[in-house]
Amino acid sequence: MTPTEITLHQQSKMLEIAFDDGARYKLPFEFLRVFSPSAAVRGHGPGQEVLQTGKRNVLLTAIDPVGTYAIKLTFDDGHDSGLYTWDYLHELGEYQSGMWHDYLTRLEAAGKSRD
Repeated sequence: MTPTEITLHQQSKMLEIAFDDGARYKLPFEFLRVFSPSAAVRGHGPGQEVLQTGKRNVLLTAIDPVGTYAIKLTFDDGHDSGLYTWDYLHELGEYQSGMWHDYLTRLEAAGKSRD
């Protein structure tokens, strides 16, 4: 899968991405930050994930292409590691609802907040 269009919507804080398979997703900045593919978020193995908190108002400040397979996103909290491959972005869009629900459940269980 390859993106045919990537649009940054600063006002609504969304990254809109369309793929050559016809799929189109709107991914909130907070969602992208919380599910960053970086080791700082995902850890270095199963069970080492780091729960991201206080990211409700995070902004996306830069999008940089990485070859022909990914983009690097820079957020205003300084986070800029992790490459968002086309496959990973498609997966985020496809499973966004369930992933977001699981994240909110983990936040609540940890007594943490999005703010």
